[in-house]
Amino acid sequence: MATVEREDPDLIILDLMLPGFDGFEVCRRVRRARITPILMLTARSTELDKVLGLELGADDYLTKPFSQRELMARVGALLRRVELLREHSRPAEGAVRIALPDLTIDPATREVVSAGVLVTLTAKEFDLLRLLAANPGRVFSREYLLDRVWGEDYGGFDRTVDTHILRLRKKLGGPGSPGERIATLWGVGYKFERGEGGQ
Repeated sequence: MATVEREDPDLIILDLMLPGFDGFEVCRRVRRARITPILMLTARSTELDKVLGLELGADDYLTKPFSQRELMARVGALLRRVELLREHSRPAEGAVRIALPDLTIDPATREVVSAGVLVTLTAKEFDLLRLLAANPGRVFSREYLLDRVWGEDYGGFDRTVDTHILRLRKKLGGPGSPGERIATLWGVGYKFERGEGGQ
């Protein structure tokens, strides 16, 4: 238990037969405060033991003897399941409102306000701007932007991204506007430059 508290493991492989209190008690104590996946190992193969272990919070149960290959497969499956749960619990990419001193992007209403002015954008313009502004300083290749923003809708026109960037710059305003922060890296792609103070 001290190790669990100190190390905060990604997964616990827990033997049922332990000195002091047994694996069932360890499982019970871990579950009081953590959702760490637990793979329980035991020489006991009765259905009652398996059911008890699962009811106490074990995520999987492996009976001895077992092969190392099966153990690793079960560990991998548990870790993948945890990662899927984490992915589903995170806010969807682009779902968070972006608020910069001179630019606001609201995915819920799909509204963009640039320098205090509401800007009307097409769906693709909005998605492109949101992706760039949500990742200031990061350089995106044209190929990546095509895949993420257009996906299967891409019609094969190799200047699609360039054309949309030009429109965005114009719609976001003149000199000193957020439009000027969409930078071109020739031969590489585009990025949204950080504003003053790292904004």
